[in-house]
Amino acid sequence: MLSGLMNFLRACFWPSSERYVHTGSDASGRQDGLLWYKDSGQHLNGEFSMAVVQANNLLEDQSQIESGPLSTLESGPYGTFVGVYDGHGGPETSRYINDHLFYHLKRFAAENQSMSADVIRKAYQATEEGFHTLVTKQWPMKPQIAAVGSCCLVGVISGGTLYVANLGDSRVVLGRLVKATGEVLAVQLSAEHNASIESVRQELQSLHPDDSHIVVLKHNVWRVKGLIQVTRSIGDVYLKKTEFNREPLFAKFRLREPFKRPILSAEPSISVQALQPHDQFLIFASDGLWEHLSNQEAVDIVQNNPRNGSARRLVKAALQEAAKKREMRYSDLKKIDRGVRRHFHDDITVVVVFLDSNLISKAGSSKGPPLSLRGGGITLPANSLAPCTPPAEL
Repeated sequence: MLSGLMNFLRACFWPSSERYVHTGSDASGRQDGLLWYKDSGQHLNGEFSMAVVQANNLLEDQSQIESGPLSTLESGPYGTFVGVYDGHGGPETSRYINDHLFYHLKRFAAENQSMSADVIRKAYQATEEGFHTLVTKQWPMKPQIAAVGSCCLVGVISGGTLYVANLGDSRVVLGRLVKATGEVLAVQLSAEHNASIESVRQELQSLHPDDSHIVVLKHNVWRVKGLIQVTRSIGDVYLKKTEFNREPLFAKFRLREPFKRPILSAEPSISVQALQPHDQFLIFASDGLWEHLSNQEAVDIVQNNPRNGSARRLVKAALQEAAKKREMRYSDLKKIDRGVRRHFHDDITVVVVFLDSNLISKAGSSKGPPLSLRGGGITLPANSLAPCTPPAEL
């Protein structure tokens, strides 16, 4: 009787990730428990591999790869777009970015008739403004949306040029071949905006010289106003517009004093560089990966194994490290379901983009088959939170 009751409660509140296992079609990726993956695909500049593992009750990481036209014009430009959006406080902002950022980029690229850092900056700005408009509309019914935000990492390859834009602490790392030694070295391409970095804290303090508590060490972690680690993001309107930092927002998000200027920024760090023949691949990932693997460890895993399944292999390596840190077996970690799993690791998104120098030299104007793919996750039926049917023995 008691064991039957425990099984019933476990089924209701501790659902096994096994119930989510289904293969799906290879074209749209496959699902295995809390892991979604697309082991291999073709983009305009080479091959790619993609994987997402869910830890939060609702997947807060969103991601996409788009290849082909990068504007609404037939004349181009053409290339590959990669986006990794690591949400916090909920999935609303990262989902919004996934639905709008690439559209804005195509619109501004058409106006500019080319790809540029300015086109990317305008796309970020339009996405930020659009989400602010959404928050304003939903504030009366859903005020907590003001405390939802997302990191935003983007890579664009077009005409032999790589553009990298970032808000927050996701990261892109390049694997670069050193011909003299045959080694493939890790080169970090993205600037990060996290209060744990001393230079980032100094930047914030210089922008807010009249606020001695702009960054606070709380539970041994540096946080902006004691609330959030990232200093730049899309969303987080409660730290950008003082009219959203009041009731009925939860008290834990409300500041004692109204602020005169935005505390967080949505201005991305953007770098532009010409790709070289010895540039082998790019690893785009949310910080869930980098918490457990160094840049060089990740590059070595990709370099020393077949291309097929590279992203899934990186996710597995991170999960093995997470299990090791908690002195548990990887096989046992995999049995822990979403929500509870967040105590062991974050949502992790990885996109590995291989660079074929022959294709890259042509890809600015050539028209290959278009690609549009989004990282997956658990899609729960509408009645998934309904009471469970008791086991027969009860």
